[in-house]
Amino acid sequence: MSTQDKIKDLVHSNRVFLFMKGTKQFPQCGFSARAVQILQAAGCHDFSTFNVLEDDEIRQGIKEYANWPTIPQLYVNGEFVGGADIMMEMLEAGELTELLKA
Repeated sequence: MSTQDKIKDLVHSNRVFLFMKGTKQFPQCGFSARAVQILQAAGCHDFSTFNVLEDDEIRQGIKEYANWPTIPQLYVNGEFVGGADIMMEMLEAGELTELLKA
């Protein structure tokens, strides 16, 4: 299975999925910690994560998969949403909470 196929499988096998540095219990960068806090503030506690620090192929592959250069990356219902800054903007506008309810 190719790296891109692995990423596609992860993204489509979980309703809410976050590629991040570390785990949701122990984020290993400020942006990843912020992304977890944003999801929780939006009322989403049942989300899956992948620690990109444990797999360099996935870490590089997700940048190509979404054509997005940074981590964390949030996917909802198989669709790329954005990184921590976009997540915060969406939370403040009420859009993230609605997206997560859908």
